[in-house]
Amino acid sequence: MASPAQFSYPFASSPDIIRSHQKDAYFSGVLLEQLSTLLRKLYGARFAHTYVSETRVLGELLYLGLTTAIGNRTLGEEYTDIVQVETESGRLPALGRRAGYILSCILGPYLLGRALPAFRRRIRAKLEANLRWHSRQLAKETGITKRTSKPLAMRVQNYILENLDTITSPSPVYALSLATFYFSGSYYHLSKRIWGLRYIFTRQVQESDQRVGYEVLGVLLILQMAVQGYLHLHNTMTSAPDRVTSDLPPTGTSAIVGGGAEVSLDPNAYSTNNALLFDAAAPPASAPSDLQKWTHTPAADKPRYELNDEETMGWIGGGNRKCTLCLEEMKDPSVTTCGHVFCWSCIGDWAREKPECPLCRQSCLVQHVLPLRG
Repeated sequence: MASPAQFSYPFASSPDIIRSHQKDAYFSGVLLEQLSTLLRKLYGARFAHTYVSETRVLGELLYLGLTTAIGNRTLGEEYTDIVQVETESGRLPALGRRAGYILSCILGPYLLGRALPAFRRRIRAKLEANLRWHSRQLAKETGITKRTSKPLAMRVQNYILENLDTITSPSPVYALSLATFYFSGSYYHLSKRIWGLRYIFTRQVQESDQRVGYEVLGVLLILQMAVQGYLHLHNTMTSAPDRVTSDLPPTGTSAIVGGGAEVSLDPNAYSTNNALLFDAAAPPASAPSDLQKWTHTPAADKPRYELNDEETMGWIGGGNRKCTLCLEEMKDPSVTTCGHVFCWSCIGDWAREKPECPLCRQSCLVQHVLPLRG
């Protein structure tokens, strides 16, 4: 009987790992679809649509919990004949590492996605307040109200404000980790790199077998990041000189309303202004939102346009007055660019998760959804 020491298995190559990941993504998607169907039957379509992200997290936790967590291979790993091992010892990963990988791989991005918007809002409000204060101080010191060059501190803060989403985005870290994977063939997930987990190929590899990698994709990804960095640097250095007034916001293309909210004055900047509507948490009917206070809009305790008002909603047929997302009567009907009508809150939540029409699958961006008025 041959001893285990006589067998030597090579590390899995990039194509094997990517095929495994694709298979796992497919089966995880099937499980997510089943969970969504179950929630829709138990609690209704509105509940299932509201908690799409949480359902996805639950599905991924369930999938990896039934495979990796208990020491089994995933269906994708079985399909490609690869086994997950610890990088240092080459042994099967201990329970602590498996649990750490699962939590960081699934809960990490979910919690980060929840925390980043609130963090960005706080930083953006702080930077806007600082820039307004600097503007007033500069006007007092110079004794003029016409546009003048910004000090270095204002330029730095204005740069951070304009590029806050990019600066706080984890995408560059993911891209760099992915490019490293294409070159080395190890650590497809950033969480695997953190916990030191690699794959070995369990089939005996013959000398005639070609084990190719995806180095070309790594080169292309590095070139893409380099070009994006160059273009960003070029646009920053060659942009018009920073100017500021004592009364207007630093960019001159937006206005600050009450509460520190910045409203774009560019007629084509749909997403900037609509973010105030879609990102704001809905307050109770008795408590007007900050946006309503700033714009002096009274709070409504019921939908602005009732479906039983034939004078206003007579153009909608009687059989089409239910939202296909929540299966209830439409509240504040809103239309997509393809012409389909949904509740304002339903299509807003849907488009944030999946920017396509639920009915015809055409592109449906949040900033292009229009509320209907009689």
